[in-house]
Amino acid sequence: MFRFFTLLLLFTLSLSALSNHEILNRANGFMKSNSKSNQFRAYNDYKNLYLRALMNDDKKLLTKALRGIVKSGNKLHIDVLQYQKELSKAKPKTKYKAPKPKKISKSKSKKKIKIKSSNKLKTVTWKDGKLLLRFKNKLKLNQVNYFSKYDVKKKKYQYIFDIHASMLIVSTTLRKKNIDKIKLTQHNSNSLRLLIEDSKKVKISFKKEPSALIITMRTTTKKYTYKPKIITPKRLDRNKIIVIDAGHGGKDPGAIGYKRYREKVVVLSIAKDLNRILKARGYRVYMTRSSDYFVKLSNRTKYANKKHADIFISIHANAVSKKSAKKAQGIECYFLSKSRSSRAKRVAAKENQADLSEMDYYGKESFLNTINSHNIVAANKLAIDLQRGALGALNKKYKRVKDAGVREGPFWVLVGAQMPSVLVEVGFITNPSEAKRLVNSKYQQTLAKGLANGVERYFLNN
Repeated sequence: MFRFFTLLLLFTLSLSALSNHEILNRANGFMKSNSKSNQFRAYNDYKNLYLRALMNDDKKLLTKALRGIVKSGNKLHIDVLQYQKELSKAKPKTKYKAPKPKKISKSKSKKKIKIKSSNKLKTVTWKDGKLLLRFKNKLKLNQVNYFSKYDVKKKKYQYIFDIHASMLIVSTTLRKKNIDKIKLTQHNSNSLRLLIEDSKKVKISFKKEPSALIITMRTTTKKYTYKPKIITPKRLDRNKIIVIDAGHGGKDPGAIGYKRYREKVVVLSIAKDLNRILKARGYRVYMTRSSDYFVKLSNRTKYANKKHADIFISIHANAVSKKSAKKAQGIECYFLSKSRSSRAKRVAAKENQADLSEMDYYGKESFLNTINSHNIVAANKLAIDLQRGALGALNKKYKRVKDAGVREGPFWVLVGAQMPSVLVEVGFITNPSEAKRLVNSKYQQTLAKGLANGVERYFLNN
């Protein structure tokens, strides 16, 4: 454990030796990579710059750091809503400056000719899956020029709208599922250009309203649905050690949910099923508790370290107040981080209640600020695979299983683990319909099978 703290301290000191400019360049370089690990390194660099900006009251650096956090967080499917809100407040107001018109020689013309667009773009929004462009004045048919082409170098199909109008911003990038790129730019001083680009053909249709242009995009590919494959991994992949942690236990019942269902009972049943399935598949599996007794949070990861575990999975059930009980539902996976999101803090506060360690609140906060290692990257990958595995198995047999996503959070039960560690919230025990499923043995077994599939996927890919 001492060695673990020393390594974290050295890593933090090495960051302090670099200038803001050097860290920003490094983060931007990592973002250009397609590697998930490099993107996660970029995310961590941007967060370090964010803390420096706050300490030095550097608004310019703060904006750059927030942009990086939001961009890299979205790529990694991390909850960055709080940073996005902060960015919207921190962004400086900018005005679009049109490029100066080319000079015309006096021999050809004595007067300079200036062409101004007769219309202006007011808003760009999505409505019922269609792109809606609203203009200040009526849009004439001859003001819209549409054409398509195939870019041989990029190997991309391009669909282009040139519209005789101007907009206040220089450019904006839009997003739509299954479309590689949608970008709106001020092409020149009197026209704006909408570019739709994809590696496969897209069916484009559009219609003109008095002061709006409505564009529909349909991809030719079928909607992707995850179907877990039956995989027989190599013997080496199954020669792994897994520690499963059933949350709470004994004097700590965890959350008390619908019809007084207790979290400690539900998660122990799921943990036992997961233990049995993984052992049957050839893995070496240990449990932090195999019956109803209490284990300190700090002792759970100590046990995993003692067993030299390759991964650590802590199983819990989520809960909210009675007022929100019917609305809140879904499966979500968390990996350790000093998260600033209110959702992560709420869930972590509930799970951290049982911590009886001597370290006080401020000591924990200081320690969590130093967490920044390669294990976080691996834990993020493990969380994604467990989430996909669980949803893939449950969606085959049950309807309306909600995907609540992969998130980062300050969970004390994961602190100190010397291996990739993840906390799985198997559902909301306070939600009436979800609680009934969570206490059902068949549902528990299906969920455990899905988590086991996620474990196999993780070891095969890493």
